[in-house]
Amino acid sequence: MNRKSLAAAVTAVLAVTLAGSSCAAGTPSGSSTECVPVVDATSGRKTDRCLPLAPSADRVDLAKPVFSRPTVITNPLHPSTKVQQVIYGGQVDGKPFRTEFTLLPDAKTIELDGRKVPVRTLQYMALSDGRIVELALDWFAQADDGSVWYLGEDVFNYDDGVVADTEGTWLAGKTGPAAMIMPAEPKAGDVYRPENAPGIVFEEVTVKAVDRTVPGPYGPVRGAITVNELHMDGTRENKVFAPGYGEFSTGSPGGDLEAVSLAVPTDATPGPVPAGLTSLARAVRAAHTGAADDAAARRADAAWDAYRASDRVPALLVRQMDRDLDALTAAVKERDAQAARGAVLRVAQNQLDLHLRYEPLAAVEAARMSLWARQSAIDAGAKDAGAVAGDVTSLELTWDRARGSAPEAQAERVDALLRDLRAAADREDTTTAARTALRLEAALGAGG
Repeated sequence: MNRKSLAAAVTAVLAVTLAGSSCAAGTPSGSSTECVPVVDATSGRKTDRCLPLAPSADRVDLAKPVFSRPTVITNPLHPSTKVQQVIYGGQVDGKPFRTEFTLLPDAKTIELDGRKVPVRTLQYMALSDGRIVELALDWFAQADDGSVWYLGEDVFNYDDGVVADTEGTWLAGKTGPAAMIMPAEPKAGDVYRPENAPGIVFEEVTVKAVDRTVPGPYGPVRGAITVNELHMDGTRENKVFAPGYGEFSTGSPGGDLEAVSLAVPTDATPGPVPAGLTSLARAVRAAHTGAADDAAARRADAAWDAYRASDRVPALLVRQMDRDLDALTAAVKERDAQAARGAVLRVAQNQLDLHLRYEPLAAVEAARMSLWARQSAIDAGAKDAGAVAGDVTSLELTWDRARGSAPEAQAERVDALLRDLRAAADREDTTTAARTALRLEAALGAGG
């Protein structure tokens, strides 16, 4: 399960090239006697080398979990049912990267060792340059001892708005065993496997330190742990998990980075939306709805400077908004319409994230729906069929989270328009898609 702080002192990606230790010849000194073959990252084929596994005696995930109340997940380092949504930001492969990790209302059971285990579903929606690149539906359950177990995921990887493959999909009880993703009370030296279907998915984690304090979105977060994760291809990376967030960061500011921007309700605060944030929303929407010209970019930039001076903003969101506004200004100056469309979309996404601190998640999700409907119309007007396909996917995935909060009559109308929009996108009929997207935005109502 790949989830990518600005805290370089506690996070770094460690690429490890394994020496050619043959499985037939034994495993590296001090490791487990088990051989899990290294999988070549390029070809996906197993090699004759073994991963340098930790000694089996250090593993804390070997006992069979007992699930009596599995959907009540209270482990502070994996608060899957306490946190409604976590927003991650950063960059991957040199492109802006964001993730929306959201608890879904789904009721699902997974058959494991002859019994049905109810699980909670979290939706992992990853966007590169503001556009959908991956969806994963992750299934978690808490054992009676307080440990949290990963029971599988459905993965969909996208290319130009269309599903390219489902690599990484697995299901406990069929593909492999249930996998511990967080011990009840992790200690330094503990070893466990969050994914344990070698050749399909595999991760082995070693806890390096506990009771750490890390810089959070709105101040220090105490009680975090740092771990080192061994992957199927032999690479390693350090991660941070923190109370109130779960997975907190992966990577480093100078390279690939996926880190918490903010979470709700962890970072929510009572009170009205600040006037400066309302002004920023107005300026950003004007830039997104109309022509993203030099005047609109300047107004959005000025509104951002005013808001940032008047309210606390997480450091990562400051960095991202600065980056995306600079990209918008540059694209407008260079008359690069496609780059401007992408930059103003990312600016709008950042702006809506800031509302999570002050507004209910349902209100922000409704605004995201309106944003994606507008984006669909914009991309359809530009005859960008691939972008429209991705926009519709983003609409559908956001709707999976938002539908339960909408009045039923409105929900039925949105359902119908989404079906029509999907059909137009599948036909690459951008003219119909543009008209349908505008009708959808009207059905959703003002917002965003």
